[in-house]
Amino acid sequence: MKTSAVTLALAAIPVAISASAAAAPDARFMRALDKLDPKTRLEQICDLEAMRKMSASGSAGARVDRAKSDVIMPPQHMGNTLVAKGGAYRAGGKWYQMSFTCKATPDHKTVLDFSYKTGALIPPAKWQTYGLWK
Repeated sequence: MKTSAVTLALAAIPVAISASAAAAPDARFMRALDKLDPKTRLEQICDLEAMRKMSASGSAGARVDRAKSDVIMPPQHMGNTLVAKGGAYRAGGKWYQMSFTCKATPDHKTVLDFSYKTGALIPPAKWQTYGLWK
């Protein structure tokens, strides 16, 4: 795969993820997933599931518009399961710590099981260190 194709695929994902977290993944997002390596695909589908679950449950206090499994520490890949102990999510313009375990189908396109815990507010002074944004 050419670098430009990977770049385009990655560029499409934030657009799809920033759409309504309660909606099912749209066709553009699913096509973009096809262009990613399996590990990245698993992270993206699990990040989307984190957004959907937290927004639907109301546990975040506001709609979650971003989720990243790799903010404070890289997630662990165990076959079709992703364990993220150092993730973060954004809700109401603020970033918070989170951890989750996400099990997906072998093609890493569908989440089969997902559990999460929300954590402490990440102070804006640490956002740049963690690669976070407003």
